[in-house]
This record gives sequence, structure tokens and C-alpha cells, in this order.
Amino acid sequence: MDDPEYRVQIGENKFIRKATVLSHLKTYNLYYEGQNLQLRHREEEGELIVEGLLNIFWGLRRPIRLQMQDDHERIRPPPSSTSWHSGCNLDSQGSPNNTDGQQSPPTVEVTPPDSQPEDSDVMEEQAEEEDSDSSAQLFRTKSDAGVLRRGQRRSPSDQRKIRRHRFSINGHFYNHKTSVFTPAFGSVTNVRINSCMRTPQVLRVLLNKFKIENSPDDFALYLVHTSGERVKLKRSDYPLVLRIMQGPCEQVCKVFLMEEDLGEEVTYDVAQYIKFEMPVLKSFITKLKEEEDREVVKLRRRYTYLRCRIEKELGCLPEGATCM
Repeated sequence: MDDPEYRVQIGENKFIRKATVLSHLKTYNLYYEGQNLQLRHREEEGELIVEGLLNIFWGLRRPIRLQMQDDHERIRPPPSSTSWHSGCNLDSQGSPNNTDGQQSPPTVEVTPPDSQPEDSDVMEEQAEEEDSDSSAQLFRTKSDAGVLRRGQRRSPSDQRKIRRHRFSINGHFYNHKTSVFTPAFGSVTNVRINSCMRTPQVLRVLLNKFKIENSPDDFALYLVHTSGERVKLKRSDYPLVLRIMQGPCEQVCKVFLMEEDLGEEVTYDVAQYIKFEMPVLKSFITKLKEEEDREVVKLRRRYTYLRCRIEKELGCLPEGATCM
């Protein structure tokens, strides 16, 4: 059973039998039957690969910063007018069989702010953009400097396309006044990963999903148990496999995202005393102190007795004799 084909790596120099992982995976999927948290598995060249969604809970104490712009955010116009969206007026382009061999560029109709647009979706999106300064949970916006730099406003279809690039954190999208904030403690999100991804890779996937500017090195993943036990995942660990081995029930164990320098591991021995009230803990300390005093008295009696025996034996030795 030492063959790598029968083992699954869960950390640095840490392996577990493949049959054990498959057994826990079956229980995991039965628990989430009919939900999108079920995991799929396959084998490639004898290696077991599990993939699916992993729930991660926010446990941050310091605020995070969201990116102002998404990667590849700039919208480039297509080469032909046939791929333009409905926001363009195609009637003014002329006939496709133009004798000049050239097509006039499409014109974009801009609705004045005072007029009422016919499309209700366009009206709602313009209202959201105008009220971005007064709302706490907003859709993605840009500063006035960015608008002046481009020289024109994006069409509603382009705005919808850009908005889909960014996921919200508890309903919070980027806003230039609230781009730095702290997610609600204990709220949950999820990321799609596989069993071949180590802890730093999972962190990068999570930060990229929400366009967070902070470095992945600033964060760490913890397994937090209901008992209070808290175990920090090492950089060489595989979070998805460890989640499977902990069982599917999140009332027993959860995966938390915390700061690298603020998170603290709590052992099982310490965790079992955390939830007691202060009077109970003080009574424990009193009992332990009494037990310690009794052990000290026993040790003193024992060594006093041994010293007397040794002195007595030394007194019985004849003069001139030496101890070997």
C-alpha cells in the first residue's frame, strides 16, 4: 500500500490511503445531495483528482482593498458593425451594398438625463450610477477622472458586461468611497478549486474572484472547530482534501480566512476550557494549585528520606574507606 497510486497527498510528506479519501468523499456528497457543493472526482495516470466548490468563511479583523478596475476592463470596439449591441443605431450606417465600398461608423444614441428611456433596464442602470455616492452597497462605479479620460460614457450593455467580471462580497461592489472595508465576520463565500491546489493557490483564487488588491501572503486559512480548536493550514497543505477528511458538516468544522499575523492556533487541550465561565475556570485553577502543592510535599518528603538514608550509610563506613 506504499505505492503512490494508492495514496493521496494532504501535506508535506503527509499521505493518506486513497480508499479512505473515497469513503469520506462518498459521505461528503451524500450530505450535500442535490446541492452545488457536491464534489466530482476522476483519476489521471493513477492520481485521484477531486474538484468542486469549497465554502470559506470571512474571519478578517482588518479592512481589505478592492481593485478600482478589473483586468482587461477596457472594451475595444469590434471590427465590424454587425457585432455591435442594440445600444447602437444601425439605421444610419447605410446599405451594405454601398458603392463607395466603405461603411459609415455606427452612431451611438445618448439619452439625455432629463428624458425617460424606453428600456427599463437602461433606466435602472443609469439611476444606479447616479446614486453611487449615496448608497452603501453599490454596483461597480468609476471615478469622474476615468470618465473624462475616455471622453464618453459606456453603453448599458458594456456596463453589464463589466459588472459580470466582479463578484460581490455580501452584496458589496467596488465604490470609490467604500473600496476599503471589512467583510462581515462569519459570512460565507465559495471558490471552485481541486485537490491538487495548495493553500497559496486557493488564496489567490479567492482574492482574484473579488478583485482584492491585498497580497495572498497577508492571509492564511484555518480549520476552526466548534470546540474552539483552531488549526492553521500550512503552505504545503491541500485544503480541499483536508476539508473532505474533516467531514461535510460545517457546524462541526469550518474553513476560515484570517490574517497571517493576527490568526492564532488553539490546541485541543486548550480549546476544551475556552467556553467555560470565569468562575468555573478559577475553580479549575484552584484545584490545580492544590494538586500541585500536594505533589511538592510528596517530593520533599521523598528526597528528605533519601538524604537521611544516604547520610546514615555514609556514617556506617569504616574510617579510610572510599566509595566506588
